Amino acid sequence: MKVILLQDVQGTGKKGEVKEVKDGFARNCLIKQKLAVEATNTNMNILEGQQAHAQHKIDTEIANAKKIAGVIEGKTFSTAMKAGANGKLFGSVTGKDISKMIKDAHGLDVDKKKIVLKNEIKTFGVFEAEARLYNGVTAKFKVQVTELQ
Repeated sequence: MKVILLQDVQGTGKKGEVKEVKDGFARNCLIKQKLAVEATNTNMNILEGQQAHAQHKIDTEIANAKKIAGVIEGKTFSTAMKAGANGKLFGSVTGKDISKMIKDAHGLDVDKKKIVLKNEIKTFGVFEAEARLYNGVTAKFKVQVTELQ
């Protein structure tokens, strides 16, 4: 009997796969425990619709990430901060601060967790940063920190 797996089943397959299994195993175990449904035409159409929807969602996320990367790639974002007498900042510039700078400058939302700094920003200067927006979509930019007047 052909079934569509609704969840991962060890030894049988992963969620969304269509598998040929023995009738007894399908009826008594998989279908009874709601781990699978019979692969009828209706269920196959529903599965194809779900897969198309998931692929469309991934495609739109990648397109959005590429759009954001195109805007911030190579740009320099500036901030002014207070510092002590020795030139060290009170605190540091974090991914959250950089995310806010990008939102203020371009109106784009970049999650603070996706911003990667090569080293901590605790002094004045220009620093390299990278936004890992999606798997394989990255944008490199600079962060300039100046003294608050």
